[in-house]
Amino acid sequence: MKNFNNKIALITGAGSGIGQATALELSRRGSELWLVDINEAGLEDTAKQIQASGGRCHTRVCNVGSSTDMKKLAKRVHDTHPALDILINNAGIGVAGRFVDTSLKTWNKVLDVNVKGVMLGCHLFAPNMIKQGSGHIVNVASAAAFIAAKDMPVYSMSKSAVLGFSESLRADLHEYGIGVSAVCPGIINTPIVANSVFEGKIGQSDTVKNKAVEFYKKRNYTADKVALGIIDAIEHNLAVRPISPEAWAMYWAKRWVPGVVDWLGRKDIPFMAAD
Repeated sequence: MKNFNNKIALITGAGSGIGQATALELSRRGSELWLVDINEAGLEDTAKQIQASGGRCHTRVCNVGSSTDMKKLAKRVHDTHPALDILINNAGIGVAGRFVDTSLKTWNKVLDVNVKGVMLGCHLFAPNMIKQGSGHIVNVASAAAFIAAKDMPVYSMSKSAVLGFSESLRADLHEYGIGVSAVCPGIINTPIVANSVFEGKIGQSDTVKNKAVEFYKKRNYTADKVALGIIDAIEHNLAVRPISPEAWAMYWAKRWVPGVVDWLGRKDIPFMAAD
């Protein structure tokens, strides 16, 4: 897909960070947008920015992990448009903590949003894209799918699932003219870190979270760069698109030096170490 003008695109997690930046980029390229987020204030902020520049958008407050919410969303969209041209399953939540310290409640919450939310988006919108005979699906995974740190078992599992699912779905939908890409951002300065759940020893105070937030701010790889990576994945129908230098390094390390990856996974992430 080379031309985004008048394309119908839906983005989950559009109220901030990568979702908002991608919405703004697609709007600049002429797409009509469906903005989805659980945060109504964030949605309104994104919509105002798009409308101020003459763009077209619709907003919908939705919990992507809820089958009921997502079915209502799909009906609303399909009552207006026969099918999407672009689906971007971006909504996600972060979590950190050792495996035995992470509650089942947190596991369920993260998997509902990060994995089930992606599945529901594809399940409810892909059939109409198949009938249309075209379209592109982007599932936002993470570089955590390449190197899994010991303090991130839930998050790494969820993003590895998104990567594997996307590769399978890509093969499945190829015959229908639909592209599927997994994008894998690295260390990106977005609100996801500040909003992440920290459990166990590293969650006993805000010290570790604050260190992580400051590290991401100093790294300052911005969401608008990720948005351009997503555009690149759609334009060139890429199966997997690492985004940021460290994401590319982790991608290649996983393939060429798996022993080093295994060793790195056992080390403390500097900004995640509890004092």
